[in-house]
Amino acid sequence: MGLGGGEGEQRSGGGGEMMAMSSLFKDQQNPIQQLQVKFKEVEVGFKTWLSKQSIPVEAAVVSTMSGVQGAFIGGLMGTLSPEMPQADPQAMASMKQAQALVGGPWVQARNFAAITGVNAGIACVMKRIRGKEDLESAVVAALGSGFAYSLVSQGLQGQPVNAITTAAGFAVFQGIFFKLGERFSKPSPEDPFYTRSRTMLLKLGLQKYEKNFKKGLLTDPTLPLLTDSALRDVSIPPGPRLLILDHIQRDPEIKAKRGK
Repeated sequence: MGLGGGEGEQRSGGGGEMMAMSSLFKDQQNPIQQLQVKFKEVEVGFKTWLSKQSIPVEAAVVSTMSGVQGAFIGGLMGTLSPEMPQADPQAMASMKQAQALVGGPWVQARNFAAITGVNAGIACVMKRIRGKEDLESAVVAALGSGFAYSLVSQGLQGQPVNAITTAAGFAVFQGIFFKLGERFSKPSPEDPFYTRSRTMLLKLGLQKYEKNFKKGLLTDPTLPLLTDSALRDVSIPPGPRLLILDHIQRDPEIKAKRGK
């Protein structure tokens, strides 16, 4: 009974602390910020559900969503950009892909849907299999999207050499942009709701998982309540999960909060 009561008080105390923190956070936000937080919560919930699905299901959902977004962007660009004037087919043979890219709304919607859908689907599968997002995964996804673009823009009649060249070009540009992004990306400003979590992850050498904590809204008050399943839901691998849970069990301040 004593143990059960302690657990009940722990849940009650932790829940009350989280509610107080959430209430304070919302009071400091304007309606737009509150809407952004609500959207983030929905996004986190959707990503958590998606991460529990099989690889084919997740890849299909991600590809479809990205393809729809790409089609919308491509259609918009096609509406704003003028049609390329007709020319001698022989003179334009070397510009077929450029012709497809600057075509009308339907052409651009098709092309962008193929590029973004295939890229996102392959990247999703690579992340699930390899457990990380890195240069190799980005290059493989770009190869696939380049081949898909060549296929939809030229059809089956296109020369295989062109498809290979296009895929290689996509991969090179993707690799360059990936490395530039790593070099010039600025660290996000420190969030006061993750101060203790950040310190813990730095001490364990797991600082790269800070973004996982933020995606799952695992703020400092949730540390005493963390479980293996909660860490798994935010896509933290087994090894780091064990280190985090062991640190929480050994930390005297967190242990004291658990015992309340």
